[in-house]
Amino acid sequence: MTATPAPTPEPAPADRSATDRPKRVLLAAPRGYCAGVDRAVIAVEKALEQYGAPVYVRHEIVHNKYVVQTLERKGAIFVDQATEVPPGNIVMFSAHGVAPTVHEEARQGRLATIDATCPLVTKVHKEAVRYAKEDFDILLIGHEGHEEVIGTSGEAPDHIQLVDGPEDVAKVEVRDPSRVVWLSQTTLSVDETMETVDALKTKFPQLISPPSDDICYATQNRQIAIKELAGQAELVIVVGSKNSSNSIRMVEVAKQAGVPAAYLVDFASEIDESWLEGVTSVGLSSGASVPDVLVQEVLEWLAQRGYLDVELVKTADETLTFSLPKELRRDLRAEAAELVKE
Repeated sequence: MTATPAPTPEPAPADRSATDRPKRVLLAAPRGYCAGVDRAVIAVEKALEQYGAPVYVRHEIVHNKYVVQTLERKGAIFVDQATEVPPGNIVMFSAHGVAPTVHEEARQGRLATIDATCPLVTKVHKEAVRYAKEDFDILLIGHEGHEEVIGTSGEAPDHIQLVDGPEDVAKVEVRDPSRVVWLSQTTLSVDETMETVDALKTKFPQLISPPSDDICYATQNRQIAIKELAGQAELVIVVGSKNSSNSIRMVEVAKQAGVPAAYLVDFASEIDESWLEGVTSVGLSSGASVPDVLVQEVLEWLAQRGYLDVELVKTADETLTFSLPKELRRDLRAEAAELVKE
């Protein structure tokens, strides 16, 4: 008599390969446009609508390739310096803010101006002016060469010195350790900034903090959401441009929070399919200067590869809005024409 072979047991769920498990996307909320970026982009669109093309913009209005290209097609012209704009035209200053010398260049160039500086950046500028008038040494935490840092430093160049991370603290020297204050770029990593502040306080125990946190609410909210994603996903994708400080910080925060891999992409087409090997949970977010259409394109790209389950991971509500620059209420074309006659 022949023995009947025992049936092969089904593998336990824990033994299933990653390719057998449901694929999902963890979508961060909040993500994308912050109030300052929304205000700046709408300001360019309104200026083009009211005054017609061209409207010149000094530097990128926000750090996003898609936004800049879209506005260029509508008639915006982006320049490196206000001195490049022909007299009698309109020039807009970007959301990152500019130094007082740039306003003077525009006046001398006989240009009508629109200041689209984010109000949260303007707050830091005012703090710099205030503490400089009180003769404090100002330690500005930020990244060298970033437009926002250049603009803030220009408000009080004789009082401000840049501190580019904890490693810079050792070389900081001040006139009076009892009259020192720190300020920061608005788009930094919260954790790294506080590490720098702690190091500064160790060196200067009487260091004064700004009246309120300089890092913007949107930057903080997006970093909190990224930490939440990093705890659940095997891969994090941040949509944002390579020159966007807050987007770069989001990738760094995700890695520091323990996600195995995190990448920054401008468009869905930049995603490498090899990143998805063995991955069942993808975390997805976007920087504060990214329109949501780019996130939707990434969701479609992932859906085509089996990531059909989209779960919203919400960590905060954002309701803040800013009014448009007051200059848009004036006839700037007429003002620019009068400036040329002077």
